[in-house]
Amino acid sequence: MRPNQGPREQSRQTGSRPPGSGPESGGGRGARAAAVSGARACAYAVVRRVFEQDAYADRALHAEAEGLAPRDRGLATRLAYGVVQRKATLDHVIQTLARRPTAKLEPAVLAALRLGVFQLAFMDRVPAHAAVGESVELAKRDSRGGAGLVNAVLRRAVGEARPLIDALPDDTPEAAALRHSHPLWIAAMWFEQLGADGARALMAANNESAEAALRANALKIGRDELARSLGVPARATELPEGLVVEAPFDAFSSPLWHDGLFMPQSRAAQAVSRALAPQPGERVLDLCAAPGAKTTHLAALMSNEGHITAVERHRGRAEALTRTAARMGAEIVSVLVQDAAEPVEGTYDRVLVDPPCSDLGTLASRPDARWRKEPHDVAQLAELQQRILERGAEVLRPGGIMVYSTCTISPRENERQIEAFLGRHADFQLTDMPSDLPVWDHPTVPRVRQTLPHRDGTDGFFIARLGRA
Repeated sequence: MRPNQGPREQSRQTGSRPPGSGPESGGGRGARAAAVSGARACAYAVVRRVFEQDAYADRALHAEAEGLAPRDRGLATRLAYGVVQRKATLDHVIQTLARRPTAKLEPAVLAALRLGVFQLAFMDRVPAHAAVGESVELAKRDSRGGAGLVNAVLRRAVGEARPLIDALPDDTPEAAALRHSHPLWIAAMWFEQLGADGARALMAANNESAEAALRANALKIGRDELARSLGVPARATELPEGLVVEAPFDAFSSPLWHDGLFMPQSRAAQAVSRALAPQPGERVLDLCAAPGAKTTHLAALMSNEGHITAVERHRGRAEALTRTAARMGAEIVSVLVQDAAEPVEGTYDRVLVDPPCSDLGTLASRPDARWRKEPHDVAQLAELQQRILERGAEVLRPGGIMVYSTCTISPRENERQIEAFLGRHADFQLTDMPSDLPVWDHPTVPRVRQTLPHRDGTDGFFIARLGRA
């Protein structure tokens, strides 16, 4: 998914964001208590900004983690993202041990308690004295006398937090939503779509650290050379340009990123452009193109021969897309500032429709996303997706290929969207995927792909490849 507003595809894999790319990108960590580690102080600040200022977790982390060593940055990311992801479960423990609703707790006290309980319940290698002591110090710094409550609750949590969580059932959507810290409507949808076992496994996977994947920019460097240049361990993936980084790595601070040698991009997202399989010399339309990860991948697959029209309606994002294409050496990209739901002129050999979606396949790398979504969002997005699909179909030449892709696990936005489209267009049909794509089969629908984080270890993407007669 690359929505016309606010996508963060480039930041999914690293917990960071390109410098200057969002309103929370400025600032810094500020003064910290001497008794608190930089990683915990950073995580605490991120948690407060997310829940008190409605900040995006990745943007807040980029600002607060400035200057941290890679190891500390990795710990800060694990702490901050883990607390945001598991908010519902942590609050259940806190309310039980504190014997009061979390809504009645001072914000600084609640943030310190969430951070402490997360470490005690979910991070076996963190010493209990560090989790308790530093959380108390954070509360001393920012609360009005709440440090005593933090100390008392966390001392109980040392022995009681994990048993409380382990005792929670997950046999119904309601129970699983609390045990695995997801909104009930999401849990209920996945219970219906994937069955109880699949839904529980997916929700559990969403609470783990996301895989840190990169795409080597074939216009400038080969995958093996990039791997040797990263300075951290990385392994090749089943996709020709793919690498998975196996140590903390701040991608957007790397000179290699500034030189356009790689793009942070999940394995599932890399598969989208390969599903379209554009050929050198073709005319390609990329709808909802910003921030440009897939656009520049298309250019690399075409060896910079042909033409790509990249549609983006927001002028600022379109300008950023133009800069991304230049940095990546994607010379055949021209950016059209226009709403993707409006008619596009011309005829194209291939069309990529990657519209706004509910993002439910990216909850591991976007920890706050689950708390920002509502059921009515899916209905509104499905209507927009339908309009953009129609615009793509209008300009695809006979014999051409169109790929529809989202980064969500939501039948209404995925398989039902395609079923309805095929019902309206007798001249379109599903076509086979290229043979070099991994076999990430949809659980129930043949000839389309649906990656599942718990099964495939990458973001949850839906990909349908459509041919026009």
